[in-house]
Amino acid sequence: MTIPEHYPYRSAAAKAEYLAFYQRSAARWPADSPSRMVPTSFGQTFVRIHGPDGAPPLVLLPGITTSSLFWSANIRAFSQRYRCFALDRIGDVGLSVCTRPFTGRGDLVRWLDEVFTGLGLGSGVHLLGMSYGAWLAAQYALAFPDRLGKMVLLAPGATVLRTSWQVFARGALAFTRRRCFVRSFAAWLLADLARQDLARQDPSRVERRVDSMLRTFRCIQPRIIGPTLLTNQELGSLRMPTLFLVGEHEKIYSAAKAVRRLHRVAPRIQAEIVPNAGHDLTIAQPDVVHRKVLAFLEAPNRQPA
Repeated sequence: MTIPEHYPYRSAAAKAEYLAFYQRSAARWPADSPSRMVPTSFGQTFVRIHGPDGAPPLVLLPGITTSSLFWSANIRAFSQRYRCFALDRIGDVGLSVCTRPFTGRGDLVRWLDEVFTGLGLGSGVHLLGMSYGAWLAAQYALAFPDRLGKMVLLAPGATVLRTSWQVFARGALAFTRRRCFVRSFAAWLLADLARQDLARQDPSRVERRVDSMLRTFRCIQPRIIGPTLLTNQELGSLRMPTLFLVGEHEKIYSAAKAVRRLHRVAPRIQAEIVPNAGHDLTIAQPDVVHRKVLAFLEAPNRQPA
């Protein structure tokens, strides 16, 4: 399949506009972080690396229409004891270069495995994903369980419960690229962050995300492979130690129902609810997320039941 050089951006001009914004946003990332372009059969994957040489590897997968820079507020905490590899997913925003688009979830899993190999990562890799990235992490764990040490799923798209129809309805309005709809979508999805901004009488954090969403929707036109629901058997087959975190006010599905399902069909998975957060848990409650994730990664492995 032939694709334009500017893919997944709408045009060469849109690509230039977004990458200029991306480079400005990169100022929030630690300046001493090396980076690499990792060749795969789907194109070149851009990877930011931070943390001590020789420390256990922790691969970070962002949500959809976000990049490695999603982890800017979290990277210093995660990289104190881990060698972090933050990816720009091919076919999405960022510096990765797509030469062959994904056609299904199998392609996504193969791409991620090729990145692991290209980075020289063997077995015992810790994998952490947010939203769409968490769904991809679970898919990878089903296909290549022997390569993983521990896995962290932060509010994964679908995976445990079907995505609410409101996400699709509100998201479709936001994709019209009208600021009023984008602001409404952001305020709804990131309600706890919006409440914090209101209490501080400073709406800048949500407004920055509105600006970012507007630019992203204006510049990119990706081919999205929708996240899918895992069966009871698939969830129960995840043998690596797994942490599932979801905000109590999550909008993409019911946090309580998701945790109840995991307790019922996959009791090995450590499932917890983060208070005073929704889909914004990594930015509304970063200290809580950092504490829970690091405690989980550092705990001795429990014997499988």
